[in-house]
Amino acid sequence: MYVFFTMIWAILNTFALQVIAFIDMISIIWQLIGGSVLIVLLPLVALSTQPASFVFGHFELASESTGISSKPYAIILSVLFSHFSLLGYDTAAHITEETKGADKNGPISILASIFIVSLYGWMYVLVLTFSIQNFEYLYDVNNETGGAYVPAQILYDAFHGRYHNSIGAIIFLVIIWGSFFFGGLSSTTSAARVVYALSRDDGFPFSSIWRKIHPKHKVPANAVWLCATICIIMGLPIIKVNVVFTAIISICTIGWVGSYGVPIFARLVMAEKNFKAGPFYLGKASKPVCFVAFLWICYTCSVFLLPNLYPIEWKNFNYAPVALGVCLTVIMLWWILDARKWFKGPVRNIGSDQNGKV
Repeated sequence: MYVFFTMIWAILNTFALQVIAFIDMISIIWQLIGGSVLIVLLPLVALSTQPASFVFGHFELASESTGISSKPYAIILSVLFSHFSLLGYDTAAHITEETKGADKNGPISILASIFIVSLYGWMYVLVLTFSIQNFEYLYDVNNETGGAYVPAQILYDAFHGRYHNSIGAIIFLVIIWGSFFFGGLSSTTSAARVVYALSRDDGFPFSSIWRKIHPKHKVPANAVWLCATICIIMGLPIIKVNVVFTAIISICTIGWVGSYGVPIFARLVMAEKNFKAGPFYLGKASKPVCFVAFLWICYTCSVFLLPNLYPIEWKNFNYAPVALGVCLTVIMLWWILDARKWFKGPVRNIGSDQNGKV
């Protein structure tokens, strides 16, 4: 299924750009309506709901499941839960070159995405928490989801408790799975555009191949299939080693969030006289916002490297530090030995041909 969906996303991103635009509209409708239905109906279906004191004031360490007995450490890890919903808004930045009036519409799209995902993500998390029927049963390895997928278990407990079957839970899971599909499609689009942009600047191995634009469909098809191939290769170890999935998620989040720390830090240290503001500008609030954002990036990138299960064993070890160390070592060696001799930064792309050359 993993490989199948990756191939579907790659095919759509290669041959059906107009279809993707239509699918994106369906995605918005699907997630807004489907999310609203789930948020409204789940508490009504559940036989009982947790009181607000439990949702907002109860502290459950669950050390039997995680092995973590330190409350401060648990709190440090739990703050990362906000990233559950704060995802996807950067896609608007990656496709601004294909957007009319990108200097204004790009930032507006990003802010609109942040508002929507924050609101719906917050409500989704609250609804799931209010609808918990038996907290101890959620992580029981003998429950219907093997203690591995808490949201599905909450849905199952709610519907099975009232109707004695799980059809409603399956329908709600289809809504969530649909969101996964749309998210994967957008992620493929976004990743391909990043590879294309870096290749256009000759900053990627074999850049001349990845920056080519399909003559008919006008998309970086080679970049799309490169991303799909890497995705499939990285996913294959999950078949045998579950911890690989956690490592992939951690390293991808660190790379994604950390990459934004570079221009934000540059904006913080840049002399104001050297900064030329665009049409969408925060004015005096710019640097305070950058400062808070940079601190948050430093925090999240650090915490994603920490162990989240104890005692630490090979099967639950967080391999993100190892993966990050290998990636940074390879990149720095490549820069020192080769890339610094020829990479000159971004190049002009106005009037470029299908090979990305001016």
